[in-house]
Amino acid sequence: MKIALLAPIAWRTPPEHYGPWERVVSLLAEGLVKKNIDVTLFATGNSITAGKLAWICPYPYEENRDIDPKVWEALHISHLFEEAEKFDLIHNHYDFLPLTFSRLVKTPVLTTIHGFSSDKILPVYQKYNKNTYYVSISNADRRPELEYIATIYHGIDLNEFTFVEKPGKYLVYLGRIHKDKGTTEAIQIARITGMKLYIAGIIQDENYFEANVKPYIDNRNIVYLGSIDPYKRNILLGNAYALIHTINFAEPFGLSVVESMACGTPVIAFNRGSMSEVIKDGITGFLVNNIDEAVDKLKYISCLNRADARKWVEEKFSQNRMVEDYIKVYEKILKNKDKGCP
Repeated sequence: MKIALLAPIAWRTPPEHYGPWERVVSLLAEGLVKKNIDVTLFATGNSITAGKLAWICPYPYEENRDIDPKVWEALHISHLFEEAEKFDLIHNHYDFLPLTFSRLVKTPVLTTIHGFSSDKILPVYQKYNKNTYYVSISNADRRPELEYIATIYHGIDLNEFTFVEKPGKYLVYLGRIHKDKGTTEAIQIARITGMKLYIAGIIQDENYFEANVKPYIDNRNIVYLGSIDPYKRNILLGNAYALIHTINFAEPFGLSVVESMACGTPVIAFNRGSMSEVIKDGITGFLVNNIDEAVDKLKYISCLNRADARKWVEEKFSQNRMVEDYIKVYEKILKNKDKGCP
């Protein structure tokens, strides 16, 4: 089985700090290689993989503002599809754009939909719904207009996350700084409870950061760490009292939530999108509807057994489980192809 994995080129695969899609693609690629599957990773030139690396864009466009992202993503995607006949299957992690090439090649195309940035991209998915395959990353993120071959939850490398039995005394917000992710709400919870809050993540919306986040950063009670690497992320999450995930949109999955629970750290999250699938309410954290409920539930975090959070992740969100689920989908698609099915 020869698989082409198409990663984004916003960041390196695997990312050095931020890059959730690239992180998932890397974990999948390395897991497939360990299963003796022939993998070619299409990513940036500085990416790292045990499989074969194919690239045309030397460095991530987020780290090189001198290049035009649209130009390089066009070159990147076409680079793969011009070599489509070399592979049994193309696994697309680059959103909707590669679908526009799918009818030009005979190689089947599977797309993992990492969420919908807006309803405006839906027509592309609808157009290619019958000749390609879609995987959703949660049941909550499925669209009724589309057909899916499977829902496959993201997996993480549990070796990157150290289980910490006893809770710390601070709160963590881990994610991009944006209204959708609820950075301001996390700050409000910390201020009401008087607990220290560490904020880690890229600033995606500068205006939002300047108006709603920066005024509260005093590097004493509210501390902004920037975007942190995996080593610092592990320490930050493992020694926390709780992760605050006060999202203002329908979360497609929530990698940071799983990463926190892998360290044993419970999560308090607004109950939107996939949160009821990712968090075991009352066991690995609490699902709430507003700031007041979040503040109230913080009192009961110490009642939770942190080992239950780790066990939950081991059972549902491991790298190996994700890889095996994708292999089953690959085999199903290739079986259909052998029968002459679309």
